[in-house]
Amino acid sequence: MNRVLVVEDDAALRRALAITLRSRDYEVVAVADGGSALREAAAAAIDLVILDLGLPDLDGVEVIRALRAWSQVPIIVLSARDAQQQKVDALDAGADDYVTKPFGMGELLARLRASLRRTESAPNAGGTVETDAFTVDLAAGRVRRAGVDVRLTPTEWHLVEALVRRPGILVTGHQLLAEVWGPKYERETNYLRVYFAQIRRKLEDDPSHPRHFITEPGLGYRFEP
Repeated sequence: MNRVLVVEDDAALRRALAITLRSRDYEVVAVADGGSALREAAAAAIDLVILDLGLPDLDGVEVIRALRAWSQVPIIVLSARDAQQQKVDALDAGADDYVTKPFGMGELLARLRASLRRTESAPNAGGTVETDAFTVDLAAGRVRRAGVDVRLTPTEWHLVEALVRRPGILVTGHQLLAEVWGPKYERETNYLRVYFAQIRRKLEDDPSHPRHFITEPGLGYRFEP
């Protein structure tokens, strides 16, 4: 069953989309703002996002950019904004399709099916990153250590993936917090300390002297293969 995240601040439309999708055997998570959308996407696997641009807390383009920093999930924009530049901005940010309100439910469902088919037929994105302590399979979403799968929580995996996809690059704490928990959590640096301590205990040979998940004090974190 495909899991669809609906991000729409209009309660009536959000409810109608959820009812229609569930009636066609999609699992639906429906939220009203961008921060909630980013948290839901980070908490569990999502197969497709239907996203309104006019959200109460974030512009939808910001949500697209945040998702694209760590995920290739298909994103269908559903918006009343019909100016060409607004469509270009959303597509340039990483949206896969753009449906203008008002819309026909049949058209939206057809575009949803087409996006899922493209995802299913495409080769898995990513690759394998090996260190002397563990191996990260980005395509499979799996980490192995000494030939054994390491169980990471969804949040731990998203943090690992966000750094492993940028080897050697400093990723700020604010950026990680925004990507994984949402922009409202950009000051909650204690979250990162707790989760990276857990990640190091699971993956580093010497967690107190990490070689791969490096803290840059006052700045952020860096992955060194």
